[in-house]
Amino acid sequence: MGKLTNQVAVVTGASKGIGAGIAKALAAEGASVVVNYSSSKDGADRVVKEITSTGGKAIAVQGDVSKQADITRLFAETKKAFGKLNILVNNAGVYAFAPLEAISEELFHKQFNINVLGLLLTTKEAVKLIGPRRRQHHQYRLRRQHHSSPEHCHVFSDQGLR
Repeated sequence: MGKLTNQVAVVTGASKGIGAGIAKALAAEGASVVVNYSSSKDGADRVVKEITSTGGKAIAVQGDVSKQADITRLFAETKKAFGKLNILVNNAGVYAFAPLEAISEELFHKQFNINVLGLLLTTKEAVKLIGPRRRQHHQYRLRRQHHSSPEHCHVFSDQGLR
């Protein structure tokens, strides 16, 4: 048994990259994992297949973290599949490098809505399943395997990762 047996985790932006790695690591420790994706269904299905092929439990749920209706559905599907939530990993994010003169309102709002509003909406909805008395906030520094710059990942859980 892993450290996270009987725990349920939602990982946003988990169809590729760091999010996929986090989802697989949580599953390897015994967590049931909800692999959230915005547009890469094939990527999310691959992550779910990798988890389930080794005996883990996982489902893929499409949802844009910047849209309340999608977030409500994400957590409704989580509850339907697993009955509870213990861990939220807010991993979804975007960043576009552009010269100052190329920055538009549309580009700004896309990044802000996913990177800031998305974090707030997912956390607000997750708290409803985790419950008010069992919340803890943990911030972990993650390093990309092929890059030296640190990444931050905000994890909300009812017990924390030990």
